[in-house]
Amino acid sequence: MTETTTAPAAPGAPAATEVDVRIEDDATPLVRLIGRTLRDSARAGHALPVLRRPAGTVAIRSHDTPQAATITFGDGVAVSSGVLVEPDATITVDLNARFAPVAAPSGDAELAGDALLALSPPVPDWRTAAGHFWSAARSVPGIPDVLIAVTEGPDGLEQVVLGEGATHYLIAGSPEALAGVFSGADDLLAALSTGALGIQGTMSQLSVMVGASWKVRFDV
Repeated sequence: MTETTTAPAAPGAPAATEVDVRIEDDATPLVRLIGRTLRDSARAGHALPVLRRPAGTVAIRSHDTPQAATITFGDGVAVSSGVLVEPDATITVDLNARFAPVAAPSGDAELAGDALLALSPPVPDWRTAAGHFWSAARSVPGIPDVLIAVTEGPDGLEQVVLGEGATHYLIAGSPEALAGVFSGADDLLAALSTGALGIQGTMSQLSVMVGASWKVRFDV
């Protein structure tokens, strides 16, 4: 599957250039996660010189599972499952910590640093992220009628209420935690297990919300 993302131009710069991010039609969750993250970078105008590199292959390996994928730069960016060729650089990362490396990369250190930069797009404001999450989540069967996101800001409690109807689901946390989950940068279950988020709803609603979060996180 190919998605061409138009990257914004800097003020006074020429018109934006498209960034072609390609993944396999039967992509694994890791490939989808990487592809979505790189597209987020392109949309934000983040690390564009990296995304437009003329060449380079980087292997991304999970530190605690057998998952692996290869990013190939050149004529756009392609992400494929596994590591089928000798890469120019290899990075072992924590997939639940926004691709944070758990050890020093091997191979081309500059290329590895570029890849990590491309895999760290800025996370949107929590309100914006909540709106995008809700737009994607509303099509998930069984999703509650109303999503309430609550955080504590400098002026006290703040909340965003999305949707209308009889069934409600509440998610509370810091602005950073909410933005991470709603944008797909962070896994909902992982955030709950660390105590970064609190929820109010039924177990069946939690199951549906996890499915919605995976829809956003893996762009499915």
